[in-house]
Amino acid sequence: MAKKTKKNFKYTDEELNELIHRYCDDFTENARQDMYDPITGRDREILEVILILLQKGRKNVMLQAPAGVGKTALCVGLSQEIIKGNVPDLLKSARVLELDLASMAAGTSTISEFQGRMVPVLKGLGERSLDPDYPLTILFIDEIHQIMPTCEESSYKGLSEVMKPYLTSGALNIIGATTKDEYRIYVAVDPAMDRRFQKVELTVPNAEDTFTILQNLRGRYEKHHGIEVPDICLRAIIQLTNAHVRKRNQPDKSIIMMDSSCAWQVMQEGTGAPLSLDSVYKMVERETSIHASALALTDDQIKAYEKNNSPKSKKKSKD
Repeated sequence: MAKKTKKNFKYTDEELNELIHRYCDDFTENARQDMYDPITGRDREILEVILILLQKGRKNVMLQAPAGVGKTALCVGLSQEIIKGNVPDLLKSARVLELDLASMAAGTSTISEFQGRMVPVLKGLGERSLDPDYPLTILFIDEIHQIMPTCEESSYKGLSEVMKPYLTSGALNIIGATTKDEYRIYVAVDPAMDRRFQKVELTVPNAEDTFTILQNLRGRYEKHHGIEVPDICLRAIIQLTNAHVRKRNQPDKSIIMMDSSCAWQVMQEGTGAPLSLDSVYKMVERETSIHASALALTDDQIKAYEKNNSPKSKKKSKD
């Protein structure tokens, strides 16, 4: 973890690394191992996050968006940019660690026992935060509203009180993620927490943005399933999920539908042939209980999609 061994730390490098291994997911190391799909469409938000992390005060980020829009994906995208070196010098060796609260809480019987596991992690990261021999560590906490004392149904409630001293001293860089409503209900009511974060809002991608995201992801899914995924299938997936899968958000619902449609076709027909619209209809039927025949695109819709995605059409739009 460090370039040089330091003395006088309450927790040794070995002890801290063991805690990180046990209770965190190292996004930057995972990105280095090429474990993630490419993250696209969030360049502006990633730049906003970088701007906040570089600041001396209020250097903590609060990502706000509905479920499935890509809050965790943004942190993955940030990690990928760090690994590529596409960040300012302060962040070039940074680590992005997701705190796994469920693992930390497992086996504990009291809140104080749970918080007792958290303190060594905070202390170990905090006491290294100003040491130039150690990389900047960014701690990502998904569903961060669950750590607030007023979140009664949460097993992690009250953890914010343990974190406040580290946030006040600037010893931690935190990226939290929650929805706007949950932030308003649980976090904003605590002025001491509210003022330590700067908000970054993630909008739900529109159909065209979602299409671009799926195009960028497609290669990995094609490789995994051993089939090609035509643009027409991507268009159909987006249209049908927008129309009939209302309780989830883009791009998550379209990514899931693309994956399951490929899996269905491989299960029925094996690999080799391109993904068919029939496989897409079957998986939307499975999700929505709407018969596949009622989901089928019209001939005019198919022709319009094919025309818009033809090489001649793409060249004309570039010109």
